[in-house]
Amino acid sequence: MHKPDFYLVEELAEKLRVNKMTIYRWIKAGKLTASKLGKHYRITKAEFEKFIIETSNK
Repeated sequence: MHKPDFYLVEELAEKLRVNKMTIYRWIKAGKLTASKLGKHYRITKAEFEKFIIETSNK
C-alpha cells in the first residue's frame, strides 16, 4: 500500500509533540506551507523536512 506524501495537521502535531493549534499558527504565520483541501490542511513531506531544517538552523 502506498503511503501518502503529505501530513495532516493532527499527524504533524503528534509527530512534533505540539498542540495542533501550534501547527495552525505556523501555517498562518507563513512558517509552514500547507494546502487546504476542503476543511483540512495538508503539508507535504518535502515542506515538512524543509521546515525542520530551517527551524533547527536558527
